[in-house]
Amino acid sequence: MSRQIGIMGGTFDPIHEGHLITAEAVRSGLGLDTVLFIPAAVPPHKRHQQVASAQDRYIMTQLAVCSNPHFIASDIELRRKGASYTVDTIRELRAYYGAGTEFYFFIGADAINDLDTWHRVDELLQLCRFVTATRQGTELDVTRLHERFGDAGCQRIHRIDTPQLEISSTDIRHRVHEGKSIRYLVPQAVREYIEKEGLYL
Repeated sequence: MSRQIGIMGGTFDPIHEGHLITAEAVRSGLGLDTVLFIPAAVPPHKRHQQVASAQDRYIMTQLAVCSNPHFIASDIELRRKGASYTVDTIRELRAYYGAGTEFYFFIGADAINDLDTWHRVDELLQLCRFVTATRQGTELDVTRLHERFGDAGCQRIHRIDTPQLEISSTDIRHRVHEGKSIRYLVPQAVREYIEKEGLYL
């Protein structure tokens, strides 16, 4: 029986409760065996933005997911040099887990609408399926996706309803910088790490 693995990638600067709630909703909804949380070492779309170190973001991810036996923090992109392209990550994961493993990459509706701009996206759609979670204020551009990827491509893009929480890493960083509370926006261990390391001040 083949394994089904979910992948939640992102900058995770910092990881927050919205990430965890979405991942668990998709995992349970699709019956996935495992969800890998993969912090991007060098996010291609954020090369010119200042982010916390890859090591700090990875440690926060570990702290956030350790209480869920189905969640695993992966440093696969931290160990690879250069920009973190999803297609390279999926190829490496397929080599490790074997061809019989089915991968589901979690992506927000805002990002899925720009999927046609992703690096080697046609190859990527052959390597994994995409799962887009609903997001308030963002509609899935079905027409654009169908025009670009056709019936076969769109069959590998799935939509699933998830709880909608208006939590963002950007807001959390601003709150920390302004001395405001982030309690309940991030797991307690993540909050304590941010305070201990003096991040986002």
